[in-house]
Amino acid sequence: MKSRLRDNINSQYFEAANALKSKQSRRRIVAYVESYDDIYFWRTVLSPFEDDKRYFEVMLPSKVNLTRGKKSVLMNFLEGEPLGRDMIACVDADYDYLMQGRTHTSKKILGSPYVFHTYVYAIENYQCYAPSLHNVCVSVTLNDHRIFDFRDYFSQFSEAVFPLFIWSIMLYRNGNYSKFSISDFNRIADPGGFSVLSPEPSLINLRRKVGVKVRDLQRQFPNAKEEFLALKQELKNLGVTPQTTYLYIQGHHLFDTIAAPILSKVCNLLRQERQQEIYHSQAHKTQKRNEMTCYENSLQDVKAMLKKNNGYILSEPFRRMQQDIRTYLEETNTTKEMKGERVLDDSDSNRE
Repeated sequence: MKSRLRDNINSQYFEAANALKSKQSRRRIVAYVESYDDIYFWRTVLSPFEDDKRYFEVMLPSKVNLTRGKKSVLMNFLEGEPLGRDMIACVDADYDYLMQGRTHTSKKILGSPYVFHTYVYAIENYQCYAPSLHNVCVSVTLNDHRIFDFRDYFSQFSEAVFPLFIWSIMLYRNGNYSKFSISDFNRIADPGGFSVLSPEPSLINLRRKVGVKVRDLQRQFPNAKEEFLALKQELKNLGVTPQTTYLYIQGHHLFDTIAAPILSKVCNLLRQERQQEIYHSQAHKTQKRNEMTCYENSLQDVKAMLKKNNGYILSEPFRRMQQDIRTYLEETNTTKEMKGERVLDDSDSNRE
């Protein structure tokens, strides 16, 4: 009985519920997301659009069987187009944005006005937005000393992997995914041996690994040069530049294998620096001990703070997301006004 009721919950259900409210009540728009972490992220996206006329409720797609994930959101609420004015889906783009409609899922996501995607691969990519990572370090260590240039490092990292990323997308698009999978790409795009004080060797090694694999793929696909160059330009037009490629690689790999380990090493040095300052201060031993305890109790977990990072709101892909939401709200308001005008016209004709 519950599952049957769930099947009937679509946009029309929420539109009807909103219609029963008084004119002074705010319109409720339900936004279904993939996981618990996505709730906080999409709340950040949608909050600026709330006012005295509407509000969003961000939730998982099912409270009955506790299913989660992108597939759950799309299977339950995209097939058959039950989404609409008062019920939307908010998902990670993964590769679906870069596929540009070449797969069934990509076509559905890009073609529906009620499905919103991240443009970058996933929310984890936003959390690792390079210009915001120094602020994450400050929130973790309470030390504002800039000992590492995150912007420059991730720009160089992106430039190093950009040629291989083009191959990854190209083979994904033309059905040769098994020849070079996302997992294969991730194994190469791992800057192992990273050092905060000397990051260049890890980048040199990364460029070497990328070069070896690119030459291998060129041997396997000797006639792919024109397709490669065309896709390179297309990806740039979609927003994937050689300096921002890190935003479009698999989010969990970026978060767990690259960004979080780098931040941990940077934060460790910043902690040690602050602790040394306290240790070498001219205060009394007891005062030093109390100050050290106070400082250590104020420290935060790197991954926890990285997940709460919202410095990405200034990024170009985030602004594109917000423009999509703005367009959707403008169009649904226009549709509502037109429906209202038709109702008035009908009532006028009935009076005549």
